[in-house]
Amino acid sequence: FYVFFFFFAERNRMILVCKPLLRMTIASGSVLSARDCSQAGHVRNTLRWNLSPDEIRTMTDSLIARVKKVYDDVGSLNIENVSVENTLMTLANAKMDYASSRHVLAFPQYVCPSKELRSASTEAEKRLSELDVEINMREDVFKRITALQNKQKDNLSAEEKRFLDRLVTLGQRKGLHLSKDIQEEIKRTSKLISELSIEFNKNLNEESKFLIFSEHELGGLAATFLSGLDKTAEGRYKVTLEYPHYYPLMKRCHNPETRRKMEMAFNSRCKEVNTAILEELIQLRAKVAHLLGYGSHAEYVLEINMAKNASNVSDFLDKFHETLKPVGIKERKYILALKKRECLMKGYQFDEKINAWDLPYYMNQVEQRKFAVDKDKLIEYFPLDVVTEGLFGIYQELLGLIFTEVEQADVWHENVKLYSARDTETGEEIGQFYLDLHPREGKYGHAGCFGLQPGCRGPDGKRRLPVAAMVANFTKPRKGCPSLLQHHEVETYFHEFGHVMHEICSKVSRYVHGTMVETDFVEVPSQMLENWVWEKEPLRRMSCHYKDGTSIPDELLDKLIASRVANTGLMNLRQVVLSKVDQSLHTSPRADTAEVFAKHCQDILGIPATPGTNMTASFSHLAGGYDGQYYSYLWSEVYSMDIFFSRFKKEGIMNPKVGKEYRRVILEAGGSVDGMDMVKTFLGRAPYQDAFFQCKGLVNSQEASM
Repeated sequence: FYVFFFFFAERNRMILVCKPLLRMTIASGSVLSARDCSQAGHVRNTLRWNLSPDEIRTMTDSLIARVKKVYDDVGSLNIENVSVENTLMTLANAKMDYASSRHVLAFPQYVCPSKELRSASTEAEKRLSELDVEINMREDVFKRITALQNKQKDNLSAEEKRFLDRLVTLGQRKGLHLSKDIQEEIKRTSKLISELSIEFNKNLNEESKFLIFSEHELGGLAATFLSGLDKTAEGRYKVTLEYPHYYPLMKRCHNPETRRKMEMAFNSRCKEVNTAILEELIQLRAKVAHLLGYGSHAEYVLEINMAKNASNVSDFLDKFHETLKPVGIKERKYILALKKRECLMKGYQFDEKINAWDLPYYMNQVEQRKFAVDKDKLIEYFPLDVVTEGLFGIYQELLGLIFTEVEQADVWHENVKLYSARDTETGEEIGQFYLDLHPREGKYGHAGCFGLQPGCRGPDGKRRLPVAAMVANFTKPRKGCPSLLQHHEVETYFHEFGHVMHEICSKVSRYVHGTMVETDFVEVPSQMLENWVWEKEPLRRMSCHYKDGTSIPDELLDKLIASRVANTGLMNLRQVVLSKVDQSLHTSPRADTAEVFAKHCQDILGIPATPGTNMTASFSHLAGGYDGQYYSYLWSEVYSMDIFFSRFKKEGIMNPKVGKEYRRVILEAGGSVDGMDMVKTFLGRAPYQDAFFQCKGLVNSQEASM
């Protein structure tokens, strides 16, 4: 999940141990100090995280004043005198300053241990979101941009032209060609949309509910899981709604009533307040789209994506649904038989249906029965420090990089680490990244990548070092046991780290840095790199038993790899449900979100949503930049799987030649090239869907060009 900050462009993206994380010395043998990094060649990572609430407020005031002055200066230029230097470069430099400064102010709300600082950060983001709307609606600046476009059509570099065209398109999509009255209405409504989106995610970040269960009620859960739970004075267990607690319980707990209570609580997070916010957001987004002349909010956001319109998205999802439908029916039938058998054996009443709280439990049973994957045994081979070392080694070898820990770095929490990434051949530092991997109160509750400093040339001509942060919520280490990862968490780690690499490997000018690509392409690099956690050689490199260092037995490894297609129908139908829900909400002027979700669950997944819950109230993507665009996860997989199977799988999954070509064509290009053009260049042809269906365990005999 790539978390979005809202500023300047329509959706510039900001996006889940016994021993500490290993000090990474792979291929380098050294550890950098913060001072070493500050003396390297480029303009450094100057981000500070030890700010006070007053400093955040003061810096916000200063940033707002700086940005307004730049826009005032550009807006007051004589139209006849506009140039690349006084208009385009001036705006690009301001954008870069704004991006770096804003991240320092807005990011702490997701990770800072202090609630006071999180609140100050949230307030700063609200003020800056209002500024975003103001500057995006500057008609005087827009007139000068369009004048420059007309004046310099044939005298711009490719990146300058792309950036200028993007600014003109942005102005048109903000309604700057419309009447003053309509512009003011769009401005007022857009400010409210930004404010409500921030509030929606703040509510989720601050959610801290937990449930209390007896040991009997937690039957089926491993002793190592129970030992990591806090207890009440009466000796009962506290189970939070955070991922490291919720998912193991839902998959392993034998007691259906315990699972029902957990699922009910999990999908009722912030239900009242966030349902109201989301339903207001839907109406406001539809209103803005209507004012701009679009049929729906989905049509508005999709216009600049690869999919182009809601009809294409609907066709894509419908075709995928039809392919998956018979598979889902077969899987539900098998799961229902498992449930009936267990109810008879354990004396539970059989209600002749699959409930929402049954699904993860019996899907886990399918993996155990059909593929004999012992999850309790498997997790022992994925201690976090070993996974991190293996992941680093794989990415370094593939992409031609060296990662080194930065000592004495300024970080926001003692468990956070900062790393420097250098090119293997030249030794040039190309970027830095933070890892913040464990849950804590008030922290962002999912896994995501946050771009913190854009990597592009500044006013002095020097390249600013790109900086990103990966935030996740992996189980904390406890006495006698390191942080151990489920295999799906290893997959999440590879996915989010793929976003980090996309951010820091960008090698373009100040205009189109990093992940400024189409929203339905931004997941491609991270999804493609998930494939390494399903291949034997990489799995061996990122695993060993946490007690004795032994390797995963071949038999267990083979079963794990074979289980990739387990529950493929239901898992992917779930993605279709979420994509269809998103499209339904954003092709309508208003909606009952709980009703829409329940309808699609029943119609597509064949499993009812639990009455009284509303999953969409905690569906952070809908207030985090993926509104009308959640389909992007499935859409991007078509490209990511074709890239993996057609190049890496054929030419060697650890082939550095292919890896470096991938880095050059896909990662370094940033937003300077359309996503489809990048894929065509790397593949040497138009993409096909075959690998997509192959990966899902589905048969598709025709090579369908996208």
